[in-house]
Amino acid sequence: MNRQALELLEPRTERHHPLIHQPHRPTPAPPAAPATAERAPLRLLVVENEARAADTLVQGLLRQGYLAESVATGGEALQSHPRVDLILLDLDLPDLDGLEVCRGIRAVSDTPIIAVTARGSELDRVLGLQAGSDDYMVKPYGFRELLARIEAVMRRARPRQTAARAIDHGPLHIDATTRETTLHGRPVDLTLKEFDLLHALASQPGAVLSRRQLMTQVWEDAWSHRGRTIDTHVSSLRGKLGSSNWIITVRGVGFRLGHP
Repeated sequence: MNRQALELLEPRTERHHPLIHQPHRPTPAPPAAPATAERAPLRLLVVENEARAADTLVQGLLRQGYLAESVATGGEALQSHPRVDLILLDLDLPDLDGLEVCRGIRAVSDTPIIAVTARGSELDRVLGLQAGSDDYMVKPYGFRELLARIEAVMRRARPRQTAARAIDHGPLHIDATTRETTLHGRPVDLTLKEFDLLHALASQPGAVLSRRQLMTQVWEDAWSHRGRTIDTHVSSLRGKLGSSNWIITVRGVGFRLGHP
């Protein structure tokens, strides 16, 4: 991120810089999401290879009530994205092009992404949005605008991220709140990952989830190889549910929930 631009991210001090657009009338920063029982603080991932710029931005976000962390490479972003609510992605990274990182995350996750970059042409914006970013900001930018865009993106994203807490699929009942599963009214004793795997499939009945999607949702890791981890858990689930038809293998694609 532009070092000069980020020197203005200190929200308590109004300073002017020739490279930063300053509004004629200062406006108050939008309020950050409060940490309440109904709404936990948003977890933000800053993907930025310039350490000083990343630290400045992270500190500014922390002061606004967000839970923010940073990584310096595209590879780290691909590993870290499942545990956050929104990603601020610089497109100029030392190992991977930011557009490829954006496509990689979007292939397995709906986590909102705001591209933050010095690439400011119309073509760059189009490519960024086509790669899967939810918004696009060109450096230098104002910190207050960034906060407003984060809130706007999350307002759009929250409805699609709300998952059903209890799922009924025929005689199968899955309660994500109590993490209990019953079949024909009888409890089914599942391990942590078995439950998460079954819940992921049941959350999208009829849809085929790829192995990469399942690795991201259940094991929070889409990029390392875990051998037959998924197959082992699928086999165990079928045994505990009493039928192989509860989980259907779609050869070469992934798995979907069945209905014996």
